[in-house]
Amino acid sequence: MKFSRIAAAVTTAALAPAVLIASPAFAAGPDAPAAGHQPAPTTPDQPAPDQAAPDQAEEDRKTILAIIAHPMASEFMKEAGRKAIADGPQAMRKFIEVDQHKIRIDDYRIAILRLLAHAGPGLKEGINKVLSSGNDIEKLRHFYDVTQHELRDDDNKVEISRLIGTGGPAVKEAGKKALRGTPADRAEFLKTGRFLAQASDDLVELARIDESWDGPILSEAISKLMSGSPTPAELRHFLEVTQYELRDQDNRVAIAKIIDGGGPELVKAGRAALAGTAADRTEFLKTGQHEARAKDQAAKDKAAKDKPAPGKDGQEQGNGSGTGSGTGAATTGNTATTAQGHNGAPLATTGAGDNTTLIAGGAGTALIAGAGLLLAARMRRAGAEG
Repeated sequence: MKFSRIAAAVTTAALAPAVLIASPAFAAGPDAPAAGHQPAPTTPDQPAPDQAAPDQAEEDRKTILAIIAHPMASEFMKEAGRKAIADGPQAMRKFIEVDQHKIRIDDYRIAILRLLAHAGPGLKEGINKVLSSGNDIEKLRHFYDVTQHELRDDDNKVEISRLIGTGGPAVKEAGKKALRGTPADRAEFLKTGRFLAQASDDLVELARIDESWDGPILSEAISKLMSGSPTPAELRHFLEVTQYELRDQDNRVAIAKIIDGGGPELVKAGRAALAGTAADRTEFLKTGQHEARAKDQAAKDKAAKDKPAPGKDGQEQGNGSGTGSGTGAATTGNTATTAQGHNGAPLATTGAGDNTTLIAGGAGTALIAGAGLLLAARMRRAGAEG
């Protein structure tokens, strides 16, 4: 049993560097592991008992019982002690003089490894170093009792300084105060103080967002949150997650209003944004809508430029009407009549305007009147001859 215990401890020590590399980022933790995992105090060696003394075995039994009853005794220490008592006086003497010390080394190594769960970079490095230095019980004990607390406080100072550099006014103030305090003050700040200070900063940030945002959905949610009694965790989640979800909902509503009744390019770009990501919708509201509006306006300007002028069309229609009237007058008056110059062209086909038409009409009337006079003269001549 002992050999398997030591093998497990040696294997754990060999894996320590890998554990250090894979362990999570710094987090403030308790200064010591839970009770029941720390090494029990070592009972000093005693002179070899006089086997003739009838009370020596009883004294060893009491000593072992005290060792395994200690709150810091490991389960393996308890198991080995009970076995030694059951095996008799010689086994008890060996446990007191040899076994307890070897078990103690294993217990210290295991207890130190357990510190990794809440260790920062400096403490992790220290753990790796002490576990690689061998099985010196005094070094292991000193690291566990003293060094680990010093290294943990150094890591706490580094972490608090980082928070001061990135936090809001309340976090900065509380963090600086912790740095001026004791190791316990720094541990307490990282455990609870930082979250209370962050909550104060978060409330200020929510008020700022509510003041600057126009969307009704996000503003209503902020009012509802602040009117209640939110926890620091709820405030942080709202700022890190919820606000962006609600912003996108407001953006969807705004885009739908913008494209309602808009031009082709604006509608096309708006629908693409609605079908895209939250970032696409933000970009549309920021720049995309203006680019689409510009394209629609350019298309309107081009269409207006290419359309014929109304005045020019009216003039052309007037000329056509005049030609028709002239032709009609000539045709109605006398289609056989030609101009005085005998060029064979009808008088009404000159293409002239209204004045020409009137002139042609007057000439036709005059010719008709002349023909009547000629007919009357011929009739008079025939009567006279008769």
